[in-house]
Amino acid sequence: MKPFFAPDQDLEQRLNRVLEQVWADFPTLAQTQIAVTWVVYDPPYITNTGGALSALEFWQHRPRGTHYRGVELIYPASVVKLFYLVAAHEWLEQGMVSPSAELDRALRDMIVDSSNDATSLVIDVLTGTTSGPELPTSPFQTWQYQRNIINRFFQSLQWPELETVNLNQKTWCDGPYGRERVFLGEHYENRNRLTTNAVARLIHSMAGGVAVSAPRSQAMLSLMQRNLATERPLSDDEDQLIGFLGAGLPANTHFYSKAGFTSQVRHDAAYGEIPDCHPFVLVVFTEGREHSKNKAILPHLANLIAEQVKLISQGT
Repeated sequence: MKPFFAPDQDLEQRLNRVLEQVWADFPTLAQTQIAVTWVVYDPPYITNTGGALSALEFWQHRPRGTHYRGVELIYPASVVKLFYLVAAHEWLEQGMVSPSAELDRALRDMIVDSSNDATSLVIDVLTGTTSGPELPTSPFQTWQYQRNIINRFFQSLQWPELETVNLNQKTWCDGPYGRERVFLGEHYENRNRLTTNAVARLIHSMAGGVAVSAPRSQAMLSLMQRNLATERPLSDDEDQLIGFLGAGLPANTHFYSKAGFTSQVRHDAAYGEIPDCHPFVLVVFTEGREHSKNKAILPHLANLIAEQVKLISQGT
């Protein structure tokens, strides 16, 4: 499968060195418990252009990139909310749903605060379904078909990175009940699945201003923007910078991200612009109960990547 980026040997070697350092510093992190996709934009930059490039022009460019296990299907936790954000803006653009203050509030809270309750409303609006008790067979089949409209939309984009993903489940605090639990599957076989390559392509499209439209891409990025210079209490488990990629980057980085974690995974997906450096996309998924609680791994990896971005930008 040909990725959206041009595989680059230099970036691959740099990422390998970064991962070797991470494994040395966190020896309990198995090589099968992490996946990374890293894209670097060389000048002239095709991101953050204010919509200067049409979608046709934009997709003719293939930035340099590399990945480690970037095609492995992994439970994405709250990172999946980025896809629901794009779907919501597509529905609004096409007039499939009507604008409302409540939908705006839900989209904001879904991304800025990672609210699962807000996400539930967004999925209800997108699919015309609601949670509730178990349903008889025929109504439940109709319900499932409606719920899969998000999958059908992303499959219609014909991105190879999306061929095997699943994007039809709500995110939960305590877990699903009723029809939601049945839909998930007895052994959770219908749970959400994403790859770091798929997430990286979505963020690439947002940063390039071609996710739905240039104005809507900018609106989505504005929800993802994180201020790295703001003081944060280290005890805040809900903060999307503490224990994630942004915590390992310079405080003056222009940073846009969506994190996700559960008792089993800790993920982050980001677009960053370090002053005087090439912009980049970095998506990192980690798995394992021990590592999901570790707030040092992702910042450390991001710091090592930032060092490499600076070296690349200096031509070394």
